Amino acid sequence: MSPGESRTSGSRSASTAAGEGGLWLRSRTERSSRRAEPLTRERIVAAVVAELDAHGAERLTMRRLAQRLDVSSTALYWHVSTKEDLLDLALDEVVGEAPVPDSGPDPWSALRALLFGWRAAMLAHPWSPSLLGRPLLGPNVLARTEFLQAMLTRAGLSGIDLESATRLLSNFVIGAAMADATWRGMDDPAVLDKVQAHITGRAELYPTLNASGFVDRAWSDDDVFLLGLDRVLDGLMPAPG
Repeated sequence: MSPGESRTSGSRSASTAAGEGGLWLRSRTERSSRRAEPLTRERIVAAVVAELDAHGAERLTMRRLAQRLDVSSTALYWHVSTKEDLLDLALDEVVGEAPVPDSGPDPWSALRALLFGWRAAMLAHPWSPSLLGRPLLGPNVLARTEFLQAMLTRAGLSGIDLESATRLLSNFVIGAAMADATWRGMDDPAVLDKVQAHITGRAELYPTLNASGFVDRAWSDDDVFLLGLDRVLDGLMPAPG
C-alpha cells in the first residue's frame, strides 16, 4: 500500500509520472470550467470501475467510457486528461473499499484487519492487483498507508525498519491478491483438472508439487493468506528488550 511501491514498473515510469505531476498533484481546476458539463469526478469514477469490472483494463478507452456515461469523448476530456488518470482514479476507489479499522489497543490486530480488507477489495475487482505497480497518491491510498505506518510506529518500528515493513506488507498483499485473482479466474474444474494432470504427469520433475496437492487443496486461499500474514507480522515484531 506504499504509494511509492514499484517505482520503476507499470505502464509508465515513476519519473514520467512525477514529471507530469500525476493526477493527484494536478489541480482539479486545471482545465477551464467555462463549460458546464453533466459530469462529476464521482460519476466518472463509478463508471470507470464498472467498465473495468466488466471488460478489464486492456479494453478500457476514453471512447468506451464516454459511451457508458452517454457523453462525448470531448466532454470526458474536460474532466480527465488520459487513460492513466482513469486507472489512478479507479485504483484509489478500490483501495477505498478496504475499511480502515479501529486502531484499538493492539496494532498488530489492526494491521491484520486492514490488510485482509485491502486484499478482499482487490479480489472484488480482479483487474486491480496487476495495476498496482504504479505511484499512487490518491486520498484513499494515502489514508490507508498513513494508518499502516501509524500502527507499525506504535508497534515500535522506525527508520529503515518502518520503511522495510511498509514495503514488505504492501508487496505481500499485492502479490497474494494477484495470485488469488489468477487462480479464481481459472476456477473451472476442467481447467484445474488439466493443470493437475500436467503436474501429476511430470511427478518425477515436480515431486513436491505433486505430493502437496498443488491444485486440489484442502484449504481456502483466505486461510492461506491469513496464515502467511500472521507469520509475516510475527517476524516484524521487535525483539523484547
